[in-house]
Amino acid sequence: MNTAQSKKERKLGKITDNDNVVGYIFILPFVIGFLAFTLYPIISSFYFSFTRYDLLSSPRFIGLENYKEMFIEDPKFWHSFGITCLYVVVSVPLRLIFALLVAMILSKTTKLTGLYRAVYYIPSLLGGSVAVSVLWKRIFSDTGAVNAILRLFGIYSDTNWIGNPDTALLTLILLAVWQFGSSMLIFLAGLKQIPRTYYEAADVDGAKPVQKFFKITLPMLSPVIFFNLVMQTITGFMTFTQTFIISNGSGAPLDSLLLYALYLYQQAFGYYRMGYGSAMAWFMLVIIGALTALAFKTSSSWVYYESKEE
Repeated sequence: MNTAQSKKERKLGKITDNDNVVGYIFILPFVIGFLAFTLYPIISSFYFSFTRYDLLSSPRFIGLENYKEMFIEDPKFWHSFGITCLYVVVSVPLRLIFALLVAMILSKTTKLTGLYRAVYYIPSLLGGSVAVSVLWKRIFSDTGAVNAILRLFGIYSDTNWIGNPDTALLTLILLAVWQFGSSMLIFLAGLKQIPRTYYEAADVDGAKPVQKFFKITLPMLSPVIFFNLVMQTITGFMTFTQTFIISNGSGAPLDSLLLYALYLYQQAFGYYRMGYGSAMAWFMLVIIGALTALAFKTSSSWVYYESKEE
């Protein structure tokens, strides 16, 4: 009995002493979580996109009916997709430009640089929260801070910026631009990696600040710009919390804030049309994948990698 037990212990000891086994044990929680909460929902949603499913009864296979309705019979689908594209096309470049501008200012070292960086990063920590969305709603109301500031300059305004279909999306874009903190930090790290010798050589040659920016800073920073562009584009297409809070989940006024993610949510969890919502999700996945592939395809013409020159 003792001999058999000691054999088992030796065998168990050999297994636990194996580095590969230990590694598998450590990554096992992640693998289980990935399979249960990522891979399985992805595969399930692909199947549901071909079904009529209301959460209360079993899904019923209907082929491509959801996609047919989405592309041909649902004008709201194209409306939400259109304003989402407009939101991404306008907000992402503005956010990146603003983030780069602030990063260049903060790259100059002073005694308060650490404090400034923390203060400028706060909007990113709070920007997607419910509280800030509610605050944004108040700022742009007819009795909010924006109209009060305009009155200080002699401009009378009682516009409800969020309640007006012509200006509602603009307020959402401004909120997105305000959330520049994460991009700014990445730009700041990229600026720190540019060798100072390049600028010193440019100074010797008499280069002006604008020339140094376009001839040194932008090319050396292009990999970081590329990364931020891809990530912020994906984030832009996924925008949900801000528009849900500001429009009370309706996309009002006149569906001017009905971004794609909000419309998907309405279909899936408002009308219990999980099959239709899944089809919308897969369409958005294809669009984001195509845009990302296009960005990678064109990156060779405008992204500069110093290692390739060696």
